[in-house]
Amino acid sequence: MRVLAIDTALANCAAAVLDDGADTPCLAEVSAEIGRGHAERLMDMIGDVMAESSTAFTDLDRVVVTTGPGSFTGMRVGLSVARGFGLVLSKPVVGVTTLAAIARSIPVETGGAPVLVALDGKGDEVYCQDFGPDLEPMSEPCVRTIQELADTLDRSVRLIGSAARRIALAAGRPEDDILSDMAYPQISDVARLGLVTDPKTSAAVPLYLRPPDATPQKKGRIERQ
Repeated sequence: MRVLAIDTALANCAAAVLDDGADTPCLAEVSAEIGRGHAERLMDMIGDVMAESSTAFTDLDRVVVTTGPGSFTGMRVGLSVARGFGLVLSKPVVGVTTLAAIARSIPVETGGAPVLVALDGKGDEVYCQDFGPDLEPMSEPCVRTIQELADTLDRSVRLIGSAARRIALAAGRPEDDILSDMAYPQISDVARLGLVTDPKTSAAVPLYLRPPDATPQKKGRIERQ
């Protein structure tokens, strides 16, 4: 199967083409931590990985895209592009969460411990999800505070994500319990997760865990940017 993977949900902007059908899997990927401006960079990145992998759009079997949690603006960029390709090419579009993709990066040699993936949210909030030793979800993605997590964290759980160190510090956990403080998934992990995810149960729709910070416009007034 050959997939195009897209990630614009967080600070990173990335694209990859992964083909697992050959004797040696082929992966072409490009990424940049840009913070903002995903819309201006994404299409060039997609063009680069398609060219590097000698892939025509008609060669793709599916499109994979991160659905959040993350930036409202960033998520919409990636989802719009992925849905557009899916519509034009009549190919399935698979949505994977940033939390599940980060969990996918955990190496086998971690000893099979349960894992909490935790990303910094607004203020003391954390976007998080529990995964079992097999990296299957044990809970739904949610928003919790650092202190709530510190007070309820099981001693067997390992930590990964941009909020991992803050949680470990609040809970008095040792450095060894932190697997990584990565702030966004690797695009290769997004692609590999997309290969094994069922499009029928993983739609490409945004995962909003909290409402946007936008203030509704008053009738008759135009908000200036």
